[in-house]
Amino acid sequence: MTRRMEPAIAIFTGAAGNRLVADVYGEEGPLVLLLHGGGQTRHAWRETADRLARSGWMAYALDQRGHGDSEWVAGGSYAFTDFAADVAAVADALAARAGRPPVVIGASLGGIAALLAEGAAEREGRGPLFSALVLVDITPRVDMDGVAKIQGFMRAHAGDGFGSIGQAADAVAAYLPHRPRPRSHEGLKKNLRLYPDGRWRWHWDPRFLDGARPVAAAREHIEAALLDAAGRIAIPALLVRGGSSELVREAHAREFLDLVPHAEYVDVAGARHMVAGDRNDRFSAAILDFLDRAQKPKGT
Repeated sequence: MTRRMEPAIAIFTGAAGNRLVADVYGEEGPLVLLLHGGGQTRHAWRETADRLARSGWMAYALDQRGHGDSEWVAGGSYAFTDFAADVAAVADALAARAGRPPVVIGASLGGIAALLAEGAAEREGRGPLFSALVLVDITPRVDMDGVAKIQGFMRAHAGDGFGSIGQAADAVAAYLPHRPRPRSHEGLKKNLRLYPDGRWRWHWDPRFLDGARPVAAAREHIEAALLDAAGRIAIPALLVRGGSSELVREAHAREFLDLVPHAEYVDVAGARHMVAGDRNDRFSAAILDFLDRAQKPKGT
């Protein structure tokens, strides 16, 4: 088995002056910005980022605001537009380093942030912010019952946490019965934080869901903004849907493809909403195939 690369660390400044932390895989090549879903951390991308680096890309897997090792934002500003503003700031920083906009791959929350950021840049005449856009199991409209189910799991232990990492593993296994249980808890441990009271809690700010400015704020306005943003996308685009997704139905995917006629579409059989975690082999292959055709790295 090929040994996984050990990433370097990069620090960025978000739109509110907030500190953002990223893992960097690879030392050269076109840049790819990887944005995780709500309640996840940058470590959700470790297998995909490793494969990207080995294929000639330089991948930045970012902890978004309030998640992982990135700063918890004063005032609890976690609306979708706040995440989008951070993404725009990071994309600008990467473009300044590389001389061209990065590719962005966004899962769920990360995809919403990327789509809103690109739409705003195009609307304001500053675009394109990215050289290509990959949305992972997210579209402007989604199944709200699926959203409620996911957020219900996130809220279930947000307050009291877990007495051990094993208890957290049991909760995840019950929520994801289709996924083989890992032999080690090391991966899960990266998504948890040990508090002074001895309890393990998820590695994200609980105000993300229930604070003064939570992620679901002004949901109806966000849907309209996402639909508008999709209609403005001119860069190469790919939608990757989990074949058994709780959020993105086939009708949602078709609506997105009507809005972005040039976009490509891949349906990953055997995957639910967390596509990269459920079927990383198929997911990474689809991503690499798209990127190879959209903008093949020089010399490969």
